Amino acid sequence: MSERRVVVTGMGAITPIGNDVKTFWDNAVKGVSGACRITHFNPEKFKTQFACEVKGFDPTLRLDRNEIKRTDLYSQYGMDAAVQAIEDSGFDFQSMDPFDIGVIWGTGQGGLETLEKEVQNYTANGFEPRFNPFLIPKMLGNMAGGMIALKYGFMGINFSTVSACATSNTSIMDAMNYIKLGKAKIIITGGSEAPITEASIGGFSAMKALSTRNDSPETASRPYDPDRDGFVMGEGGGALVLEEYEHAKARGAQIYAELVGSSMTNDAYHMTATHPEGLGAYQAMKLALDEGKINPSDVDYINTHSTSTPVGDISEPQAIRRLMDGKDNRASISGTKSMTGHLLGAAGVVEAILSIQSIRHNVIPPTINTESIDPAIGDDLNIVIKEAKEKEVKIAMSNTFGFGGHNGIAVFKAFS
Repeated sequence: MSERRVVVTGMGAITPIGNDVKTFWDNAVKGVSGACRITHFNPEKFKTQFACEVKGFDPTLRLDRNEIKRTDLYSQYGMDAAVQAIEDSGFDFQSMDPFDIGVIWGTGQGGLETLEKEVQNYTANGFEPRFNPFLIPKMLGNMAGGMIALKYGFMGINFSTVSACATSNTSIMDAMNYIKLGKAKIIITGGSEAPITEASIGGFSAMKALSTRNDSPETASRPYDPDRDGFVMGEGGGALVLEEYEHAKARGAQIYAELVGSSMTNDAYHMTATHPEGLGAYQAMKLALDEGKINPSDVDYINTHSTSTPVGDISEPQAIRRLMDGKDNRASISGTKSMTGHLLGAAGVVEAILSIQSIRHNVIPPTINTESIDPAIGDDLNIVIKEAKEKEVKIAMSNTFGFGGHNGIAVFKAFS
């Protein structure tokens, strides 16, 4: 029996530069920055006063009143993106056995905004225990996936992943593997995050992880540039409908790309820093490409993790250089967090969407704000800066790395 293939048949996105896949892609190609002064709270006393917020989000477009009342913003972003992806798939899910449809969803922080507000109310009310009855379900990290399933009656595999900033790539990998094992025919997967809160911004700022370029937020995220000073927080969510190929073929589905490889490793080096030589990143990329039977020199595009931090941006290029092993390297590289900011647990899936779109449109989205490449990174990699690049893309790889040493890789291939 031949191995089951896994294809992408639906996509949805809520991002700082677009609340649907088309707008997101168009603005990414144009090099639009999503950074602005924070509006979710008054940032006046914070060292970092800006972030990449979602703009114009209206949860009532795709969610009903009770769904909104009972969910944290991170779940609302995820549910909206999932509804988009499900509708985009063009499939009547009600015609299927509900146990054949699963949801594997990820988030790094879950309902932090809800928890933060409830604790603030608790202290403001003289420590009287008057908590919202929805506090616990709104705060839970598995609730977005649970609510997606509840909305549609999906009764198959359902769980959530947490691997910090590698989270949604972990979700994608797990979904791929369960489909290949024959445990599901369709899985809605991805991740969502709503981390622009006082505690989150304050905590990351205390770690000196965030850019403090308050006078020019739109240029603050500048991966690989010698003048980079930290990452810019982002928020939103993204969803993919992953489907077993024969099932997709039988229903005449539109197939955006094939997911041919995925992997995870751990650096086992430091709580928050990547391995300085990128050993875990290298092995994760190698394993993902090996699974897809792809030579590293055949990769056309790598959407890198590149967060615009002084140390983090150095190790990944070393891993890529080792992966290519001196061979002719045709892979173009870009850091799209320069536009979206860092969506933490949702970063992997929105960058997977850009990777898939690069295959569909033969365009590499740019790394904006980068004026020159840090000499510590080297000048031998094909980093696309300032403007998008037209190029045939048959194979695209999306890289994510997270606190705790997590490395998550997804490899997509033009469907044929």
